[in-house]
Amino acid sequence: MRNSKKHIVVGITGGIGSGKTTISKYFEEFNIPVYHADKEAKALMNRSKVIKRKLIVLFGEKAYQNNRLNRGFLRQQIFKDKTLLKQINSIVHPKVGSHFQRWLKKQKAPYILKEVAIIFENNLESQYNYIITVVADEDERIKRVIKRDNTSEDAIKSIINNQLSDQEKIEKSNFVVYNNDLEEAKLQAIAIHEQLLTMLK
Repeated sequence: MRNSKKHIVVGITGGIGSGKTTISKYFEEFNIPVYHADKEAKALMNRSKVIKRKLIVLFGEKAYQNNRLNRGFLRQQIFKDKTLLKQINSIVHPKVGSHFQRWLKKQKAPYILKEVAIIFENNLESQYNYIITVVADEDERIKRVIKRDNTSEDAIKSIINNQLSDQEKIEKSNFVVYNNDLEEAKLQAIAIHEQLLTMLK
């Protein structure tokens, strides 16, 4: 069910390394509130006792190190067994959904942005009034993630291969940002923002 007119929710998504967080920050510069679902999911995985307990059952004690989520260990396990990602999502996503609804009620902007890594893969399109997909060349995406996460090219390619192709996402989206060049991408974000404001008048 789509959100009421009171809260226009625009999803922003894109594959790993596409730069969706960077593009989201441009919208924050335009005074549009952004809910970073992946960031909130990570925070909840560290502070929710229920999530911690379930992840330890799923992965064992190594899931947490010094009471903090052991992301490197989890990434390795998911790389070996793709079904684990779905199991993590089934544990974490309902909690993130509840947190988002509480956050949404407090917002007053013409629309809000919700940054989510996986919208189409989980068939969540109906939760958004509009969807923006951020895309970038694969080589650029791999370079960004290696720099950011200090992970292997094989691990990144495995994640890319498990996500829908950019073309499939583009076909399902209302707007697209091509994020190979940051200055050009910002101009595209400005154009989308202005178009949304016009559409919502």
